[in-house]
Amino acid sequence: MTLFGLHWIDSLILISYVIAILFIGKAHSGNMKGENDFFLGGRSLGKWFQFFLNFGNMTDPSQATTTASSVYRQGAGGAWLALITLFLTPYYWFTNVWFRRVRLTTMADLFEDRFGRRFLATLYAITTILMAIISIASGNVIALKTLQPMMVKPVAAYTVADQEKVNNYQEFATLRKERLAASLPAEKAARYEVLKGFYDRGELQPFVSYLSPVPFYLVSSTLVAIFVMLGGLKASAVVDAVQAVLVILISIVLIPFGLARIGGLSSLHANVPDVMFNVFGGGNASEYTWYSIGALLLVQLVGIVGSQASMTIAGSAKSEYAARIGAITGGFSKRFVTIAWCFCGLIAIALFGPNLSDPDQTWGLLTRALLPVGLIGVMIIGILGGKLAVLGAGSVVLSGLVVKNLYEPVFPGRTERHYMLVARLTVPIVLLAGIAIALYLNSVVALLKFAIVLLVIWGVPITLMFLWRRLTETAVRVQVVATVIFIAVIPWTVPNIPALARSATLTTMTRERTVTRLVAATAADVAAGRAHAVGETISRVQVVEPISVFFEEGVVRTNLHDLSSPKTGVGLFRVEVYVLSLLGVDVTRFNAAGLMTTRYVVDAVVPILILVVVSLLTAPTDPARVARFYVRLKTPVAATLEEDAREVAASYANPARFDDRKLFPRSTWELTKWDRQDALGFLGCCALVGFILIFFKAVLVIGS
Repeated sequence: MTLFGLHWIDSLILISYVIAILFIGKAHSGNMKGENDFFLGGRSLGKWFQFFLNFGNMTDPSQATTTASSVYRQGAGGAWLALITLFLTPYYWFTNVWFRRVRLTTMADLFEDRFGRRFLATLYAITTILMAIISIASGNVIALKTLQPMMVKPVAAYTVADQEKVNNYQEFATLRKERLAASLPAEKAARYEVLKGFYDRGELQPFVSYLSPVPFYLVSSTLVAIFVMLGGLKASAVVDAVQAVLVILISIVLIPFGLARIGGLSSLHANVPDVMFNVFGGGNASEYTWYSIGALLLVQLVGIVGSQASMTIAGSAKSEYAARIGAITGGFSKRFVTIAWCFCGLIAIALFGPNLSDPDQTWGLLTRALLPVGLIGVMIIGILGGKLAVLGAGSVVLSGLVVKNLYEPVFPGRTERHYMLVARLTVPIVLLAGIAIALYLNSVVALLKFAIVLLVIWGVPITLMFLWRRLTETAVRVQVVATVIFIAVIPWTVPNIPALARSATLTTMTRERTVTRLVAATAADVAAGRAHAVGETISRVQVVEPISVFFEEGVVRTNLHDLSSPKTGVGLFRVEVYVLSLLGVDVTRFNAAGLMTTRYVVDAVVPILILVVVSLLTAPTDPARVARFYVRLKTPVAATLEEDAREVAASYANPARFDDRKLFPRSTWELTKWDRQDALGFLGCCALVGFILIFFKAVLVIGS
């Protein structure tokens, strides 16, 4: 017996999980006595809850699917999209202390507290709500694409249109294999271009799923809304605790089944090109080289603190040590499961070959192909539960911004019960907005890249706010407005203006190249007579297809059936690359890695330059207010809320209380000297970074 393509056992597991989630929300509803409990869990969460919140925030299963998808496309180097924050983990040892010591509720409060004016707080709340809605949309799309291959129609239930889609996919896969090896005859080339247009739009499938976007988004988002409205942040933390176990399980369960199916580690290396095991890049078409990974690290370094979740999670900690330990343990745990996700992507290459119609569905296809009844149900609740956990915590964050920084300033003096009602009603509204965006965007990897860039908008000024006394409000205003226009408004607007999206200049493609590589022969090479034995070194010619220079998801025909129809850009517009072309650089010579590097370097450097230059040209903030901010930032969090209030009062009475700890006493830079805990924690984190890199490389060479 099946229900929408699922065995009754898997369906029962899913239904039981949904009931458990609702019970968790109901069980914590009685603890919601006020806003502090709803938004910050009463600032009472210890090391374990901090671990679960950080692990859940950093390691939602959607990243498993995006990592596997990225690795399937580009080899082991594709894992850097999720693994790059490994190098930032030692940084968390300090940033989580900052967010706990400022003793605020939302990140928007930080701007009002530091500069004494509400404008930036309101602007932060508005822009962050919009950015978080994009993250919610990403969670929707990823969960949908992962679960669709697990709930497929039997062939007997196909409609005529369904059968045509599947047939077209199979034809495209055959033509693409021929295309990558050599030029196609004219008739086949024309047919290939037509099918590729459908492929680029995600309209070719090797299967037909029962799961469609709108019903899935509505049902799952309703479930999130119910348990969050009932239990707030603490309910989200409990769901994260359950989810942590599920994430670890679903991250490793595919590996033994996959290796057994393909014949073990030696068979994995025999069936996957050696270049796909490279830590830096998976061939000439890869986006992940040493320099593009460096650019990705730079943009993450300056942007990572821009998320409201940083304030919410660290601010909910019982102590700053709990905040530190939670961030570090959660962060490093993520790195190990990321390596498992990478391995699953490599198994997919061996199992499916290079021509999946939608690589975003890699994880779901692996699940359907490898796992038995029962474990498929566990995988579904792992993916769905990850969406619920991330959307749950995210909606709590957004409701805090709406109430504390948008609603309460306009309608002050209302009762706490009134504000709690507004907070709860905000949750379903932002979830509905996330559904709307999810229906507009298609590529999960493109969504993730965009989310990384968006953090720069506020991440750069927040970082400088903690470190540089001379930063001014005017500089932040200029930088935020300029950056929003540059990396958010223009990239979204250009694809939606037909005259621009169809411009001959903007639909430019990179140059097609043919490369010859020395590779180890596979069993298929031996069968085709290209080698005498598996493992023999042979030359292989490969065509590197052109990619869009300016549009993230490519260029397609406006009428996919008519090759004479105009071309149009799809996905976000790379304004950074366009600016470089205006300066005379021939960007058509760039490869995928060069395009990504350009984007990230420009997005990281421009905001810093704006902030520094404008700050030096404008009047400094009130020195007394700035002094209070930094002395509180340097005041350690006490054991109880009462004792902590006394310590803060003592610091306000003596703003120079901790000046002896400044690394550069006579400068405007607020870097402080490390104590023993700072030094040991940082060095320990660095050692763990080195260990994980060695472990990652070792995993990739086992069986070769």
